[in-house]
Amino acid sequence: MATCYYFNSLVLYAPLKYLLDRDVASKSDPFCVLFHEVDGNWVELGRTETAVNNLNPVFGVKFRVDYHFEEIQKLRFAIFDEDKCATQLYEHDFLGEFICTLGVIVSNKKLHRPLILANGKPAGKGSITDFFGKSDPYLEFHKQGDDGKWMLVHRTEVIKNTLDPAWKPFTVPLISLCNGDVDRNIKVLCYDYDNDGGHDFIGEFQTTAAKMSEVEFDCINPKKQKKKKNYRNSGFIIVKSCKVRMEGWVDGWKDGWINRKMVGIDFTASNGNPREPSSLHYINPLGSNEYLAAILAVGQIIQDYDTDKMFPALGFGAQLPPDWKVSHEFAINFNPTNPFCSGVEGIAQAYSACLPHIRFYGPTNFAPIISHVARFAAQALQQEKAAQYFTLLIITDGVISDMDETRQEIVQASKLPMSIIIIGVGNADFAAMEFLDGDASVLRSNTGEEAVRDIVQFVPFRDFRNAPKETLAKSILAELPQQVTQYFKQRNLPPTNTAPK
Repeated sequence: MATCYYFNSLVLYAPLKYLLDRDVASKSDPFCVLFHEVDGNWVELGRTETAVNNLNPVFGVKFRVDYHFEEIQKLRFAIFDEDKCATQLYEHDFLGEFICTLGVIVSNKKLHRPLILANGKPAGKGSITDFFGKSDPYLEFHKQGDDGKWMLVHRTEVIKNTLDPAWKPFTVPLISLCNGDVDRNIKVLCYDYDNDGGHDFIGEFQTTAAKMSEVEFDCINPKKQKKKKNYRNSGFIIVKSCKVRMEGWVDGWKDGWINRKMVGIDFTASNGNPREPSSLHYINPLGSNEYLAAILAVGQIIQDYDTDKMFPALGFGAQLPPDWKVSHEFAINFNPTNPFCSGVEGIAQAYSACLPHIRFYGPTNFAPIISHVARFAAQALQQEKAAQYFTLLIITDGVISDMDETRQEIVQASKLPMSIIIIGVGNADFAAMEFLDGDASVLRSNTGEEAVRDIVQFVPFRDFRNAPKETLAKSILAELPQQVTQYFKQRNLPPTNTAPK
């Protein structure tokens, strides 16, 4: 069995309707140009063919875009009426445009939006619909000859129009696969089939028959790896017994598996008096502080992958009015029956509004808020299919008071569909946070029980004070897809296309 957990190369379609008519004697001749934002500038990724005399074109050309979960990828679809005498793009008549992030398209599956002119007004009734094109994938297995050249030994059938291919099981004699030498190199290539014979190369990996069973392989496109500094892979494949099956985990992201996010904010006295500039919670004249910067940087990424963009935001370690009792899991909007904030901006607004009305106190206990989220994640286990995964973002100054209890909660949470991201603000010693991260060694509870998987990612904000928000977000979220994948693998849960919205 071979399972491909996700590819990061997506095919986008962009049908149009009711375009403006710029021609006099006939209808417009539209074509679409796709741009992506690079360092604040729009760079062309590709363009469609021209649809002659057509105000409702469905273009044959599709756009293939590299997809990176941890980055904000802004796209601009610009529509022009072709002028055959024009040599520059700006010489063609502009019919309208649509700008969004790739994450929004992924999370919505099918996105229908009006076209906008340069002055911000609607382009008549013109509209664009963005959605994924399905791939036609197949695999090739090659063995290496004595002369070093690669020879094809097996090609799977093509599975048409799907992101969830399930190829028929096949058997290749060992002598054909590797000349009977289990240590001889084998190369596996993945392609997206095209009718014109120009099959799109997705990626490849090398292994041996001895190492092929139950091993995870990065699917690498060498050209992309050479051109892009931050390239990691084009997906990864697990091969078992040479029986091939693929599961489309890209559908998992867009269908709402990762659709439960909660934020926990540290309001303990160790952060300092929020009315004084020395406090980590002090909002400077520019209207910001490290807590707000962290909320905005990560929130702008994760909100694209939530269907309703409503996030429960909880605080801990503060005394609350009117009785001034200490709480370690209170709604920062002061509405315990509805702690949800609308988008990342809603979290930031609720955070700023609550500061004058609470008293910073202590101790700094993580266990209650982790337990709070774990209760919801435990309820998700009652579902027959994998539909929900919970991500808790904790923003803290790193001074923790209940280490034993927190270790116990994390070890138990490692069995549940949840991850924990900890952002450390300020200049404290974050050794305790790095210990919870578990990268150096497996995290154990105070009774010695080991975490079944690593679910904690810690990042010190001070390392990114002068870096763009996208750089911080990329570092924080880099491990999340792997943590999600590992959970579903360990529980042997199939993907679902019926996740709750």
